[in-house]
Amino acid sequence: MESESKHILITGGAGYIGSMLTGRLLRAGHRVTVLDELLWGGESLLAYFPHPNFRFAKVNVTEPDMARPYFDSVDAVIHLAAIVGFPACQQVGPQVARLYNVEATRYVFDLADQAGAERFIFASTYSNYGISPDGSPVDEDSPLNPQSLYAETKIEAERFLLEQGKHANCAPVILRFATLFGISPRTRFDLIVNQFVLEAMTKGELIIYQRGYHRSFVHVRDTVEGIVLALSADREKVAGEIFNLGDERGNKSKDEIVELVAEVVPGLKVRYKDLTFGGDMRDIRVRFDKIRRVLGFRARITVEEGIREVHDAIRLGVIRDPLSPKYRNATFIVQ
Repeated sequence: MESESKHILITGGAGYIGSMLTGRLLRAGHRVTVLDELLWGGESLLAYFPHPNFRFAKVNVTEPDMARPYFDSVDAVIHLAAIVGFPACQQVGPQVARLYNVEATRYVFDLADQAGAERFIFASTYSNYGISPDGSPVDEDSPLNPQSLYAETKIEAERFLLEQGKHANCAPVILRFATLFGISPRTRFDLIVNQFVLEAMTKGELIIYQRGYHRSFVHVRDTVEGIVLALSADREKVAGEIFNLGDERGNKSKDEIVELVAEVVPGLKVRYKDLTFGGDMRDIRVRFDKIRRVLGFRARITVEEGIREVHDAIRLGVIRDPLSPKYRNATFIVQ
């Protein structure tokens, strides 16, 4: 797909990943249709409107009859639209979270299959692994141990796609993203790395819960490249497959992230507190052998580079009012 022009539809294309992915696909010569409800605005897409291969529709993907006309002649679908993250899912509740994360996935996949799309890329999460029982790094075959409503909905959607993929013409490909960081046309500051940099710069202090817990991190630009590889790979390599998307260099503890942030924000104060409320309890290291072996993926941007990137964007005023709620997927966050 990278070598020839295709028609690619992105749900949630105005978001953190989708707004950057749209530009990447247009530069590669593809036609891109973006469907988005614009819950967080659509400024991230403005630069693409003059492009002759770009099309946008304000559509809620939980309403398949409204979305159906835009699937005509689509070669591949990248399904990013979702209620993303533990805080946002908790905020809207189980019924709404399942509607957007499970039922909408079923609707969009059925539309893609009916339209004759060859491939369906699904944005999932390494949150599905939860806490590793013995501390060993997890891979795609490891047991799933969800610790949040968000992970539960993603696992249910994955299972639907894997079952449908056994007999559908449209091949599902599941990408379990590590925790993202970095700047995009629609930057988020409710993600650990970005959030820590912002709070360090605006408050001079970080309050850390779950000290010592490990997570895995990947830059949003590397995530986009991983999606492109999943689109362009031979069908038999990816159909019905699950890939962790990230790099072992991104496996870091919260203490390590704090140390890196302190290098760019001198005088930073750090306080640690016990977690006294429910949260997305992840303490895992992730293996990425499969995506490296099958797709040739390697993350190019380190956490250190991402921290400096976010720091510079705030310091230089490139992002105005970074404390605005529009840069978060929920009104509260959990570290």
